[in-house]
Amino acid sequence: MLTRLFLSGLLACLPLSAQLAPPPEVVEKPAPSPKATQSHLFDSVLRIEVATQNPDYRTPWNTGGFSGGNGTGFLIGPNQILTNAHVVSNARRILVTQRNSARKLPAVIQHIAHDCDLALISLEDPTPLAGLAPLPIGGMPALDSEVRAIGYPVGGDRLSVTRGIVSRIDFRPYSHSRADSHLIIQVDAAINPGNSGGPAVQDDKVIGVAFQGLTQADNTGYIIPTPVIRRFLKDIEDGQYDKYVDLGVSTFPLFNPAMRQALGLPDNDRGVLVTSVIPEGPCDGQLQENDILLAIDGNAIDSAGNINVAGEQLVLHEIVERKFAKDEVTLDFLREGEERQATITLAPLPGSPLFSIIYDERPEYIFYGGLVIQPLSLNVMSAHRLTDVTTRHLTERYLREGLFKEKPEILVLTRVESDELTVHMTSFAGSIIDSINGEKVRDLRHAHELLYENEQPEFTVFEFEDRGRPLVLPSARVPAVNQRLMGTNNIPATHYLGED
Repeated sequence: MLTRLFLSGLLACLPLSAQLAPPPEVVEKPAPSPKATQSHLFDSVLRIEVATQNPDYRTPWNTGGFSGGNGTGFLIGPNQILTNAHVVSNARRILVTQRNSARKLPAVIQHIAHDCDLALISLEDPTPLAGLAPLPIGGMPALDSEVRAIGYPVGGDRLSVTRGIVSRIDFRPYSHSRADSHLIIQVDAAINPGNSGGPAVQDDKVIGVAFQGLTQADNTGYIIPTPVIRRFLKDIEDGQYDKYVDLGVSTFPLFNPAMRQALGLPDNDRGVLVTSVIPEGPCDGQLQENDILLAIDGNAIDSAGNINVAGEQLVLHEIVERKFAKDEVTLDFLREGEERQATITLAPLPGSPLFSIIYDERPEYIFYGGLVIQPLSLNVMSAHRLTDVTTRHLTERYLREGLFKEKPEILVLTRVESDELTVHMTSFAGSIIDSINGEKVRDLRHAHELLYENEQPEFTVFEFEDRGRPLVLPSARVPAVNQRLMGTNNIPATHYLGED
């Protein structure tokens, strides 16, 4: 499992050498000191200290617990400090410390991209950064080349430098969001918490940002490479982050000879099967299930979903992720034996908290007569350990079948607080709400309208997905139960529906 572990190492100390003065008759300009060059580079690497408040999705009315940690960032422009999104997620206070300084300088987040684990922060007062040189961003390192990871890992307060070898360049999951995969650089270097967000440097240029490690392997760390960094910086040029685009299709490899024969395909190791097309996604209306994708932008797709560009093997989605919203790609595909071509205008997929972790947001909820209702998300599933078949099935269908069009949010009854009114109702905890008083529920605001804004019938009736029996509450008793249980459980309000 990928974890938030960060590259680190021993502080690189360059010995001072006594230099002989030249003979009086010789006048030479001394060569630039290597140590001075390194000093400028090191000075632009900053320690980031963060106080966080982590939301409590189990008791969503609570403010959540406070904790803290530290990471690394580095200067890339005037008062522009690049770091990891996970370093500053859920932050309530960010303090930046310069090398060889004890001053803690307040900072704020300018842009944050959870899908690629990058963030740009700035100091409230940029004066202390005057005179520091931004680190230049370079290109992709070669396999088996040496890189240095610079940062402030645990184990000390001073700057640390680790040297490692680029052992792999791959397309792998990013652990921060739990939903996104991008290009990564793997290095064989010691890893420790705290170095996250620090630069990986080669020839005094940044070739990546240290961001995660691999628990199953020793001395293995991962770096976000410059194509991902440059895309993030390009995306925020208009003042906002628009997220990655996607084709909105699922594919299946076609290297099984029997399957290729069944589909009438030649044995040429080409093409992948389209297994689903997300409704309202970029390919909706252009591709269909059982189409065979053959090429993207003229690059042939092999039976494993890979393409070859300039001698390098890439995953199909690497072509897409380098583009932006409203960019186009051309797809060649086979449908019922006929070769076709379509031009696809790319866009982000419909956002859904079912597939990626939510950060920097307060949990939403409704409290009604001892019942706690929350929108389903990865955070909620983790907090309440929701692993039943119905929940998993709905999650799988949510995008594939376009359930989000009718149900922007899936609501779940996460808790049943103990009270005489809720006796024998605890078995309903974890159930997916289908309707309230006979009306299909679209989202949490709609549920609040049905429960608190509309005139209530004598009984409030909840019906659930895949349950044959309803949950029934006498509506007239709910206000008294609310008052009693909210006082007992320190619940400040009957609901929080998010910021307007």
